[in-house]
Amino acid sequence: MRFHPIVPSRRLRVSFGWLVALAITIPVQAQQPPDLGTDQAESVTASPGPQTVGDPQTVGDAQAEPDTPETRVSDKPAADEMSGNWSQWRGPNRDGYFLGPDWPDALAGRMELMWEVPLGPSYSGPVSDGTLVFTTETVDKTFERVSAFELATGKPAWTAQWEGSLAVPFFAAANGDWIRSTPALVPGHLVVAGMRDVIVCLDPATGQQRWRVDMAADHGNPLQSFGCVCSPLIDGDAVYLQTGGGVTKLSLADGSLIWQTLNEGAGMMNGGAFSSPIVTTLDGQRQLVVATRTRLIGVSLADGRELWGEPIESFRGMNILTPVVADGRLFSSAHSGRSRLFAVAAKDGSVPAVTELWDNKSQAYMSSPVVIGDHLYLHLKNQRFVCLDLRDGSEKWTTQPFGKYWSMVANPRGGTMLALDEDGQLRLIADDPESYRLLSEAKVAEDSWAHLAVQPLSELATTDAAPLAILVRAIDRLRVYRWE
Repeated sequence: MRFHPIVPSRRLRVSFGWLVALAITIPVQAQQPPDLGTDQAESVTASPGPQTVGDPQTVGDAQAEPDTPETRVSDKPAADEMSGNWSQWRGPNRDGYFLGPDWPDALAGRMELMWEVPLGPSYSGPVSDGTLVFTTETVDKTFERVSAFELATGKPAWTAQWEGSLAVPFFAAANGDWIRSTPALVPGHLVVAGMRDVIVCLDPATGQQRWRVDMAADHGNPLQSFGCVCSPLIDGDAVYLQTGGGVTKLSLADGSLIWQTLNEGAGMMNGGAFSSPIVTTLDGQRQLVVATRTRLIGVSLADGRELWGEPIESFRGMNILTPVVADGRLFSSAHSGRSRLFAVAAKDGSVPAVTELWDNKSQAYMSSPVVIGDHLYLHLKNQRFVCLDLRDGSEKWTTQPFGKYWSMVANPRGGTMLALDEDGQLRLIADDPESYRLLSEAKVAEDSWAHLAVQPLSELATTDAAPLAILVRAIDRLRVYRWE
């Protein structure tokens, strides 16, 4: 293993103890949200900017999208998906992959700020359908708001909001109590999860409400102590997410509850979830894979049955990483635990069994890794960045510590990755198991704990010369950069 020093571009901050999900360890000064006056709590407006709210509107149930490969989350990038929109948590397939053309070979001198808009605080990552960009915010510690902007110009398209605030425990209050979950987007449906497990489905073209379900009021679920962190997943005609009542499947058509499972309690140290699920195929079976506070579990998409489970060691249930699939194997790492790779397979028709292939002392925290080829790139609890060989778990190299949190996007076609830290420093890094190679970097924000997004700017983005948009959701604003 080689050790590669990094000289940080600014003074490192000091951690103040245990964190939860994307809860920050330092106070942040968020922009004051706009004054809503006496406007209604639930509203949609199609023309003014996010600081103007119109009259309430209600819309009937949406029609479900057909259960086809186009509406499902794929396990691997398909050839016809290589221009995929950044439509959900961690991108088109929830794996941190950008499914588009080769990237430019530098950031400095290649990026131009297209537009920015001030917003209330949010930890939600932006999503896009290629025409509009969607982002969330918490307003006056009372409302949760979704806004849509034209990707090319930043012109406001619509806003919608509802009551949805939740105060987190006192020891996490400095980290903020604003909305955390990243929306999920498919044609005709934008699904947003609020802090109080209020799930709202909107028409992405107009912002009109298709349906809304309050998991606490409608189904008796306990509220999660730190709010809803899980980002919803849309697969076929269903929505999956982890709420205070456990892993939950809702109808995409009308929000009705299909099943709920794996309720592991309502306590502060074991209730709810800090992770987000994926859909993948293991041992020939397509399934939901979830990380609860204490375990990694495979769940039947049809009926919510537990297919297999593996305990995950972590400090106070901080099992935060999104499950990562690499060539049919599962990677997991958690605060004060270890990095481990598993195989899941049934023998002689029996219940699938979990086999640990290797483990490594490296401890992740909040930053879900990316995989390129046989190597996994992971930002650790000790703030170092490490390259692990997926074949045997060995460390190829590690760096000196810097940054508390990274959101990462990989371009496996070009062999590079982008990493955005919480201070808004964006890095372009080479996929190189021999050494850490920083190719370029640029300052793009101040406080940026939301997940980075990379979006093709036009249909021409299937060509190597096409421009891209880098979407950065800072605590107090959304910035969109042109990169070419």
